[in-house]
Amino acid sequence: MQKLCSIIPCYNEARTIGPIVKRLREKGLDVYVADDGSTDETSSLARAEGAIVIRNQSNLGKGAALREGFKEVLKGDYGEVLLIDGDDQHDVSDMNNLIDRMEETGAGLVIGNRMRDTSEMPIVRIVVNRFMSYILSKVSGQYVPDTQCGYRLIKSDVLKNTELESSNYEIESEMIVAVARAGYKIESTSIKTVYQNEKSRINPVIDTLRFMRLMIKIILKRERNKK
Repeated sequence: MQKLCSIIPCYNEARTIGPIVKRLREKGLDVYVADDGSTDETSSLARAEGAIVIRNQSNLGKGAALREGFKEVLKGDYGEVLLIDGDDQHDVSDMNNLIDRMEETGAGLVIGNRMRDTSEMPIVRIVVNRFMSYILSKVSGQYVPDTQCGYRLIKSDVLKNTELESSNYEIESEMIVAVARAGYKIESTSIKTVYQNEKSRINPVIDTLRFMRLMIKIILKRERNKK
């Protein structure tokens, strides 16, 4: 395993960002916080724990924040990039599952899988996730049981060879298709997820429509390339 860094996309996560950065730093990672225009103390608390902050001046979406984070980390000499959300729903210790799976399989992208135990997952998330995962597995040609999980490990070389355009939550779907189309293997590994009765920022209607728009765009692009 080469040098590893982490990107945390976040918006108004002052309550949780400090402890997450601290735990990642204790694991020896360089931590980049992609602050999507937070109006609270997210950036200052992250810096206080040793994070490098990349900040959008306004709230542009998770995808926009991640793309800025990718630009920054690709300037470094990192071999892999760990993506972890800033709402403290992911267990930092599970990063070892992602690392081990990548080393075992040689995958270019490893995605956390929360779907083996959905007892604590809100029913709306279960339905939407299973629907999107079915569609994306078909489109990408690789089985991905939890396509909407933000806890991921991706090789820097894979990031360099994939073009991402999405600005919102659909970037996680776009990444899967882009990585598969570029010829890289995608694997999954079980992780824990802790729900704390917080309200999800994902809008089931709007974000499903964005997902469908992305799928139509991908299919049309594929058909054009066949001509």
